[in-house]
Amino acid sequence: MDHFRNPRNMGEMKGADAIGEEGNPICGDLMYIYIKVEEENGKEILRDISFQTFGCAAAIATSSMITELAKGKTLDEALNITRNDIVISLDGLPPIKMHCSNLAADALQDAIKKYREKKK
Repeated sequence: MDHFRNPRNMGEMKGADAIGEEGNPICGDLMYIYIKVEEENGKEILRDISFQTFGCAAAIATSSMITELAKGKTLDEALNITRNDIVISLDGLPPIKMHCSNLAADALQDAIKKYREKKK
């Protein structure tokens, strides 16, 4: 509930290096993950991350949590954040809301994929 009531890193990021998008047409949730990447010692570091989510409390909480889990990590480390990592970090989700953790992880992966495609 804390990440729903007090979401971290919420809001559109101006000048983002990439924007990931994921939605669920069944429930209507829609997430955007914004990332800012810096190269440091040959590694791509996720320096800043934010989100915009249109959806339920669980969708907002999972979006907030993934930004906390990913910030400061390399892109490869961030790609390894699983849906289960999000759920565990939130001390669980109701079974009917588990799809929200999928959306958050998938939106981050989409942002990283778009960033890497743009760099090529």
